[in-house]
Amino acid sequence: MNRQTMIALGIAIVLGLFAVYIGNAYLNGQQQKAVAGGTTKVAVASVPLAYGTELTADKVRFVDYPNSSIPPGAFSNAAALMPAGQKRFALLSMGVNEPILLAKISAPGQGASIASLLTDGMRAATVRIDDVSGVAGFVQPNDSVDVFITRTLPGDAANQVTDVLLQNVRVLAIDQEAKNADGTPKLARSATFEVSPIDGQKLALGQKTGQLSLVLRKPGEQNNPVVETVNMNDLRYNMYGGARYPAPAVVGGYAALSEPRPVVTRPSAPRKAAPKKAPERPSVEIYRGTKSDQYKVGA
Repeated sequence: MNRQTMIALGIAIVLGLFAVYIGNAYLNGQQQKAVAGGTTKVAVASVPLAYGTELTADKVRFVDYPNSSIPPGAFSNAAALMPAGQKRFALLSMGVNEPILLAKISAPGQGASIASLLTDGMRAATVRIDDVSGVAGFVQPNDSVDVFITRTLPGDAANQVTDVLLQNVRVLAIDQEAKNADGTPKLARSATFEVSPIDGQKLALGQKTGQLSLVLRKPGEQNNPVVETVNMNDLRYNMYGGARYPAPAVVGGYAALSEPRPVVTRPSAPRKAAPKKAPERPSVEIYRGTKSDQYKVGA
């Protein structure tokens, strides 16, 4: 090795040792802070817990948590978490080493109920669906959907309209299952939503007056404040090659539907009449040897 290589290698070794020293000093400082603040045993999941899983001693373990980092609703002893003679069930999915919190499990002696999953002031409402209206089974619990209603206008059986009934509705359960076991698509006959009381009334009325359809939403997408009412006239394209939509309506508006809008067509340019040919006059052909001549006769 030449001198420059030896110098570069020595500098690299010194910098590496310095980095190790700084890292150890930081970690030791954090440990000392944790020890100084004290720790508490907190219950965590020792295995993955799905919705409806019963909490038993083999599925729970206790680990040391810094007192300054204990989450609200955590359990520090087995007696409070699993009272003798009273079963508890998981209401939300939990991974391994995830703290078991009061909001994620049922009350002592109570089963895993959909009612425990409802937000304050909300209700659970169930509607009928099929393989088409249920997005071919791809709607799963905890998804968000829009609810469309297709109905016939009073006094006009030939004209149907489709409106956006509800937006960004949380799915609580499909059929009687609050969670698919393997996450695969499942064809269902009913869906349970978390809705406000007035939205629950809309769903009940919508099932009686029309056909409901679900539209799967992207997670976290904002609601569209303006929606469109689509009728039979909107199923065709206009003369410019694009779909023609009605005037937008604000969500929640209940104005009476107007008469079907006329379709504007572009007037075609008048065609020019072809000039008439004059009638041909009769003619006489006279042969002189091998030569022929034609003579027009008449006026």
